[in-house]
Amino acid sequence: MSSRAPRHRVNVFQASALLMAFLLLAVLGGVLSAGLLMPAVAAVGTTSAAAQQVFDDLPTELEIHPPSESSVILAADGSLLATYRAENRVVVGLDAISPNMANAVIATEDKRFYEHKGIDPQGLVRAFLRNSQNSQQQGASTITQQYVKNVLIEAGVVAGDDEAIEAAKEADGAEGYQRKLREIKLAISLEKEYTKDQILEGYLNIAQFGARNIYGVEAASQYFFGHGAAEMSPGEAALIAGITKSPGLYDPTMAKDGFDNGEVFSEATGRRNTVLYQMHDQGYITDEEYEQYREQPIAEMLHITPTPVGCASAGISAYFCEYVTKVLLNDGYLADTVDEARQVLNRGGLTITTTIDPARQQQAYDSLVAQAPENDPSYRSKKGESGIAGAISSVEPHTGNIVAMVQNTTYGEGDAEHPRATKLNFNVDRAYGGGDGFQTGSTFKAFVVTQWLINGGSLSDIVNANSGQEFDRNDWTISCSPESIPNEWKPKNLETGVSGMASVLKVTEQSVNTAFAYMGTKMDLCALRDTTSRMGVHVGQGTIDPSDLPEGSPARALYEAQEGADILATPSMVLGSNTIAPLTMAAAFATYAADGVYCEPRSVTAITDRDGNPIPIPEPKCSQAIEPAIAAGTNHALRNVVSNGTATGARIGRPAAGKTGTANDDYHAWFIGYTPQLASAVWLGHSEGDIPMLNTTLNGTYHRQIYGGKIPAPIWGDYMRKAMEGMEVIDFAPASEYAIHGARARVPSVIGKSLQDARATLEREGWAVVIGEARPSSAAEGRVGGQSPGGGASTFKSQPVTLYPSSGPETPEPTPGPDQPGGGPGGAGAVAPPGGNGGNNEDDD
Repeated sequence: MSSRAPRHRVNVFQASALLMAFLLLAVLGGVLSAGLLMPAVAAVGTTSAAAQQVFDDLPTELEIHPPSESSVILAADGSLLATYRAENRVVVGLDAISPNMANAVIATEDKRFYEHKGIDPQGLVRAFLRNSQNSQQQGASTITQQYVKNVLIEAGVVAGDDEAIEAAKEADGAEGYQRKLREIKLAISLEKEYTKDQILEGYLNIAQFGARNIYGVEAASQYFFGHGAAEMSPGEAALIAGITKSPGLYDPTMAKDGFDNGEVFSEATGRRNTVLYQMHDQGYITDEEYEQYREQPIAEMLHITPTPVGCASAGISAYFCEYVTKVLLNDGYLADTVDEARQVLNRGGLTITTTIDPARQQQAYDSLVAQAPENDPSYRSKKGESGIAGAISSVEPHTGNIVAMVQNTTYGEGDAEHPRATKLNFNVDRAYGGGDGFQTGSTFKAFVVTQWLINGGSLSDIVNANSGQEFDRNDWTISCSPESIPNEWKPKNLETGVSGMASVLKVTEQSVNTAFAYMGTKMDLCALRDTTSRMGVHVGQGTIDPSDLPEGSPARALYEAQEGADILATPSMVLGSNTIAPLTMAAAFATYAADGVYCEPRSVTAITDRDGNPIPIPEPKCSQAIEPAIAAGTNHALRNVVSNGTATGARIGRPAAGKTGTANDDYHAWFIGYTPQLASAVWLGHSEGDIPMLNTTLNGTYHRQIYGGKIPAPIWGDYMRKAMEGMEVIDFAPASEYAIHGARARVPSVIGKSLQDARATLEREGWAVVIGEARPSSAAEGRVGGQSPGGGASTFKSQPVTLYPSSGPETPEPTPGPDQPGGGPGGAGAVAPPGGNGGNNEDDD
């Protein structure tokens, strides 16, 4: 049916005559016969042909859709996070509404409701005659007619059809009479299809019962009295029923210009008492009840209980709630477009269950602010910035379910109490309410280790950890973007205690920059990027986008060369130069905990409609990103980071692995770690931009530097100890011998070579060299007289080769005569001939 006004127009006289004829026939012959006789009335000249056409154009069917209803977002335990609504309405059945409320509405709006067939002819004639005499206007609409009007208005609002909304409202003159006829005709038709109780229930759920966007009696009762509609007393019902006539005037909570509370309450009290009188007059309440409730002060009745709208009411979960909202709107969960999805969210009466665990959420928040408070009175720096921000994202391996997402700021706009309040979500991408991410620093080295293993390397491979290494164009392979190779790059080391040639395991434990740069030269950085992409790693912008960079700048050219990629493939990527969000990094590291299976972060587990029917949602999106053996090998390395390396502050008394990270100039500090059951990322930095965290007083303690192992790792440990409490202790799958030690190889023999040549020969083939104490041997003094393992031995390269310098031939003792003890051939003092098994100190390990 169309909700628009009829196309044919008549003048005021014609329309009023048409309506009057209908009313007279309704009074004399009944509503149904009036409808049937209207064409005959027009035919004998009571109305014009145009009026007849108007009547014929009037619709006879009313399409009723469920009214707009609030949607709720819940935590995993069913607790409320947020409510979304266009109208504050909670639809309930008539059996959930107090009879007092139904009686109050019938008494004041339509006392013959259960007697008429949709319209009240007596009331209509009386109102028509008074209105035609320019007396005070009377509507005389039945509850059925009001329901029709509200349904038409609601349909226009939902459709965004202003013309339909206007067509449903009252108007003066001919147009008003035409609309009244349409309303009458639809009301008569409606009563043929629905019972009186169904119509009453519909009206009580759709009508406006408060000036503050309150619709339906359930929402009104909750707002005004703090309890459901089923519990309303006669006085409460009379107050609510009275508001409908003019919400702006009779809502006792409305502040109006020139009115104080007493005057507002006076208007509401007078209207309430009028309804009580009508209820008493029609026998719905006793004399005692009438006297009791008419004397009750309005202020004593009210227990105003607003229902906050949106995520601001979700407390420390507000940022997660906003993330969920953007997922629902952007990712096709509710509709194909954002605008359509927003309509469904605001009007659909949905129940949305999320993954967030309130207990872990609180644990994460407490652990974070214990080290980095929101409004830290002790915070000091030389730059004058607002303070150090922090964030934690925590996800489940194998599902991607987000169980915690917190940051050390209050959600909202900054004020005197919360000067650092913000709506920016540090944990997520720009598209979901965050920024462009943060440089990940050395946490990215975990992916370099992974690629090293994919390429056939092992954790025992020896790499160059020396400071001062320089790399030029010829050192790098970036097959997907050769133009991105720089002419030179000179990475620097922090004080790690590791230098020279060292194993991949050792340089991972101690996070040696130059060693990882060296490792980067041994792989195609595009292959590294492909691996991280399979693990869900992408910049906070989503993909590489040059649009924000100055035209003609070198950075712009670099971004244009790789536009659309997940991250930039450049030499500095191996040290974490890409800007990535904490949630992305937590999900990527969860891949290691899940035996190489990457799962996209997931925030919604179920959606049901207003009737409790499930709405299909995407299943967890998981894929085998890396082989289980590669994941196990990486786990072995990252476990050592926690047990022996830069992240000892993250030990939690059960198997755990992870990687620290500190970005250039101490801009950002990270720890990303995991157990087999949970992966979490901790980030600290300045949300305003890249600002060094040097010479900073944080939480009462001065820090020359803030780096990944110093504060983020202990924050992670404190949170994870609490989050994992009571869970089964599970170990990681063991790494293979190959991942740890590499392939077995035969040790070259270097006996007799100079120490310099022997070392070079062994290191060229990937063996670590240890110089032992000098021993006598047949080799010349200073040359290699022995080695262990011996030449030709088959062993792992993880075992260093120990070289023993020769101290020269051993001086033989005098040979005893035949008569001396031990004398004679083969006696006890015999010395093995030169070159014998003992002479070169070779070990055949």
